[in-house]
Amino acid sequence: MKYSLIAILLLLLTSCEAKHDLPIATALQDNWQFKAVNDSIWHVATVPGNVHADLLDNKLIEHPFIGANEDSLQWISETDWEYKTTFSVPNETLSKKHIALNFEGLDTYASVFLNDSLILKTDNAFRAFSVNVKSVLKPQNKLRIVFEHTSISEEQEKAKLGYQLPEGNRIFTRKAQFQYGWDWGPELNTSGIWRPIMLETWNDLRLEDLTIKQRLLNDSIADMTATFDIKSEVIKDKELVYEVYVNDVLHTTSKVVQKGHTRTVPFQIKSPKLWWPHNLGDPYLYTIKMVLKRNNSIIDSVSIKKGLRTIALVTENDTRGESFYFKVNGVPVYMKGANYIPQNSMQNKVTDAHYEKLLDDVVDANMNMLRVWGGGIYENDIFYDLCDEKGILIWQDFMFACAMYPGDQSFLENVQDEATQNIKRLRNHASIALWCGNNENSEGWHRWGWQANRSDEEKDEIWNNYLKVFDSILPKTVNEFTDAPYWESSPKYGRGNPKYQFEGDAHDWWIWHDAYPFEHLEDNVPRFMSEFGFQAFPSYEAIRYINQSDSLEITSEGFKNHQKHVRGFQLIDAYMKRDFPVPDTAEDYIYLSQILQAYGITKGIEAHRRAKPYNMGTLYWQLNDCWPSVSWSSIDFFGNWKALHYKAKTSFENVLISNTVENDTLKTYGINDSLTGFDDTFTYIITDFDGKVMGTGTTMNTQLNANSSQLIHTLDVANLNINKDEVVVATMFANFHSYAYLVKPKDLKLKKGAIKKTISKTSNGFEIKLESTTLQKDVFLYTKSKGHFSDNYFDLMPNETIIIEFKTQEGSLDDLKIKTLNDLMD
Repeated sequence: MKYSLIAILLLLLTSCEAKHDLPIATALQDNWQFKAVNDSIWHVATVPGNVHADLLDNKLIEHPFIGANEDSLQWISETDWEYKTTFSVPNETLSKKHIALNFEGLDTYASVFLNDSLILKTDNAFRAFSVNVKSVLKPQNKLRIVFEHTSISEEQEKAKLGYQLPEGNRIFTRKAQFQYGWDWGPELNTSGIWRPIMLETWNDLRLEDLTIKQRLLNDSIADMTATFDIKSEVIKDKELVYEVYVNDVLHTTSKVVQKGHTRTVPFQIKSPKLWWPHNLGDPYLYTIKMVLKRNNSIIDSVSIKKGLRTIALVTENDTRGESFYFKVNGVPVYMKGANYIPQNSMQNKVTDAHYEKLLDDVVDANMNMLRVWGGGIYENDIFYDLCDEKGILIWQDFMFACAMYPGDQSFLENVQDEATQNIKRLRNHASIALWCGNNENSEGWHRWGWQANRSDEEKDEIWNNYLKVFDSILPKTVNEFTDAPYWESSPKYGRGNPKYQFEGDAHDWWIWHDAYPFEHLEDNVPRFMSEFGFQAFPSYEAIRYINQSDSLEITSEGFKNHQKHVRGFQLIDAYMKRDFPVPDTAEDYIYLSQILQAYGITKGIEAHRRAKPYNMGTLYWQLNDCWPSVSWSSIDFFGNWKALHYKAKTSFENVLISNTVENDTLKTYGINDSLTGFDDTFTYIITDFDGKVMGTGTTMNTQLNANSSQLIHTLDVANLNINKDEVVVATMFANFHSYAYLVKPKDLKLKKGAIKKTISKTSNGFEIKLESTTLQKDVFLYTKSKGHFSDNYFDLMPNETIIIEFKTQEGSLDDLKIKTLNDLMD
């Protein structure tokens, strides 16, 4: 419940003479201390938080993100930790009929003591727990929570099982799986009070679990219901008035008598404004308030933001297999985006500003969908609130990843409660497009050798336990509590199954893991690509932080600890040699690794988009980092855009001109994700790297249909009187353009040449004007000043001027440097 709105409601909804007895919730976040259970010295703690962050803030450990410090901190996860606080409760609060302590997130095996009475034991970091403490609470109170390290329970559960489940003991504990270490993140298995603890009091009645449902939605009417639960002991229905306010205007007053604890109040919105993904329209949100009154007094109230939209996952048989696409408001929508992981291994370090900036970066890069990956967390409310506001759709995994899980009754009941709570918490969000059961569990079972050396009985039991969760509990719970679609496992088929390309969603890791060339992405397009990626080094800033040095050393043991893929450096090097010149210096190598990543992944993005409507989505791995590292991210830990994020911004534009060369034919596609078609003139211009025109052509009245991908031009380059390694082809349609090269980057005969730069101060930073007499490939602007370039890693055409904005709070830009691919060519 959003009690911060109480004061506003008192002013807006009642007269000054009315009496109010509203539920009150107070966060217990002060006076916390912590220590190791076997220690005697207490230290200041932050709540919400975690033990790693508390140890760091008290300067009891070195920062785990620096060098190889992570390795020396593994003792933390093998230690039991204790937290305590004291708090006062006034007599007025003690006199309330109902008093509860609500624990919104304890990580993970916790024993909670209030005034030395054991009131709760927990075993799931993803669940909230509520305890009636009316009989235990006093004017002065002591709250103590003991966290047992996870390996104790995990070993006990493992011993009960009688056989080994993939992948390790993490599968027994319901907490963020990535904390056990991943191929992009550290092993920091933390514990603590990671979400708020609230003291909630109320007297006669409490309203909870408000759900706004759409019974009918069209251009003229939104037929809605507000469904909610009532916690009440003495109030009768006939004494209550239910009021629904839409954008602060009273829409419905109801005195209908109903049986049971769940109430439903119908209301309508005329000429409703629809919620759209930001690239197709306005993500409009209504403010809907439910107010309960008795004798003109407010007893309780809840307010939520609600976007009105329909969404469907369409999986229908066709001539090539089975479709996989989303319809929003009845319109097929092409999904463009990335996979999202937790923003920090120490979650309390993620501020509201971090959420705001990262999701602004998502919108700025023309993405309309993020996939919340199943090895992380069900995100904080602010994440989904901002996605609603910004028009970003969410593919929401349940928190199961890359493993097989147990199926005993206790585990299944735990999962049931976890699913129910999180679905209910998130179901009002317009941004939730899909609930997906797990990440790669099914693929792992069928393709990763997990069945080897097991008896048939054992294999049957493991698979049946899988079905209990992902084919029974989760889909039934999704169906019961929300209208969102459910998908069992991502991907539907592993890449060992030929059906992966024709049905469902796909993860293509032939790129990277199997070292296939990037061209594989162009030749093997699935119905929906929900994962594919390639690593790159982070920014110079991140590397200097890791090394705690001004140098860009990338061979030290400390830095190598931030490459968690066993073949990561080797694969980057192998791919670079295929397509690019290999630099001599670390600074150049870091730069070129980002160009390499962007080159390969955008090749895939554009191939997917060209195949529309056969393919209807492309989500690359991964958007962000949880610590500074060499990883698949397009934005590094410090929020710096890698080349991939800049290039993806272009490749994700609503209208895209995309080129590909097939058998000496340059094919130009017009891709239009907008819902309006148009026609204009198509032009191509072939120039050499000094700007000399080698050929040109124009086609009038070229039509580009709404929500489509079309081949709009072909050019036979075999018969042109040009040297393919010395030209660039500019393809232009309306106000959109693209540059095509006819050979690999390493084969281009780029010329050395100076770039003229002119820097001017602006109110938000600086304007940078760039000019060159020769083509400059992959121009990289960099500085130690903290800020953001409006564009980077771009191609500067000969004799043209580009203006770049650098947004910063710095007063000067004296150290601006420029690096290009030209500089690296022999």
